[in-house]
Parts: sequence; C-alpha cells; structure tokens
Amino acid sequence: MSQVAICPTCGSNSKIKEKEGNTIYTAVKDDEAFKKIGQLKKAMEKFKLKAETLEKELVALKANL
Repeated sequence: MSQVAICPTCGSNSKIKEKEGNTIYTAVKDDEAFKKIGQLKKAMEKFKLKAETLEKELVALKANL
C-alpha cells in the first residue's frame, strides 16, 4: 500500500515511492481521491486483522485434532 505524505517541494498531498534510495513524490490531485486512499487503507487494516485472527483460530483448530 502506498504511503501518503506532504511533498516538501510543493506542499501538496503526495504518494511516496522509494526507488534506488531516492524518494519520489507523486501528487494526489483530487481531494476526493485522497479521502478514498485513506478509506482504503483503513479497510485493508481491518481485513488484515480479521485474516490474522482467522489464521490463529485455524492453527488452534489444527492443534486440537
């Protein structure tokens, strides 16, 4: 998932990519798109936590067999 930060050059919200030790800033031009990126990050975190919980439950069930 991409990281979002404020660009030091122009001050806009930007996606950050690191390539060969250099940080590349790509501007997020639409405020609505920026909000959507935040929503997607939150949704992915929830999904990740749920998946980890289910993995632990599966391991516990396999251990009981």
